[in-house]
Amino acid sequence: MTGQLERTYEVARRSFVRAWRQPATVIPSITFPLMLLAVNAAGLNSATKIPGFPTDSYISFALAVPFLQGAIFALLNSGTDLARDAETGFLQRLALSPLSGSALLAGTLGGVLAIAILQTVTYLGVGLAAGAEFEAGLAGIPILFALALTIQFAFGCIGTYFALRVPSAEAMQSMFPVFFIFLFFSSGSLPRDLIAQDWFRTIATINPVSYLIEGIRSLFITGIDGEALGLAFGISIALGAIFLSAAAVALRSRLVRT
Repeated sequence: MTGQLERTYEVARRSFVRAWRQPATVIPSITFPLMLLAVNAAGLNSATKIPGFPTDSYISFALAVPFLQGAIFALLNSGTDLARDAETGFLQRLALSPLSGSALLAGTLGGVLAIAILQTVTYLGVGLAAGAEFEAGLAGIPILFALALTIQFAFGCIGTYFALRVPSAEAMQSMFPVFFIFLFFSSGSLPRDLIAQDWFRTIATINPVSYLIEGIRSLFITGIDGEALGLAFGISIALGAIFLSAAAVALRSRLVRT
């Protein structure tokens, strides 16, 4: 058990260090969502005047979106790195070592969570500095971190699964528009009950990303909302469990021991 924990730690450290040594992948995952936040907050601030809008601060409303954008970047970056390991034969070489598949998955996702902590601190700090409100108060901060890390873990599991099923770094990078569509057709820009187009509102209601955004958003504009948080935690845990199980099955064909 101690040996597996040590191997898991080394895989996690390798995952984090490799990401940190590639500023072109880490820095955009932090700065790009914040730049979009600034553009949207400036351009859509008048939306707060719509009757029924939940807050008079659009930046407080929109600050949840960078957390999901950061999760998408984490999905793509971790998936690309793992796909590259499969392409270069690194996974096949690992099959000759005592490293177990579970340790490899745990270590890979551990590296994702390390980056997620940095993202969460940055988004929260910049948002508050820009004037965002945080109605949940001090008690909501650990809840925010727990939810953000749970979402990042779920998205990391999704990226890991696709990296093992389509072991191509280029293919993983080309999937960015696919995942970004889920963010676009969500309640990221407006509350679902204020979306005028019926078809858009229906898609946003079906889209699980909407509930992840609304869970984080609730901490900023309403406080500790049990229903919104319960849905966000439940969906992210379900996604993580489904895709982690699928990734474990896919990994068996990659770590073939002879």
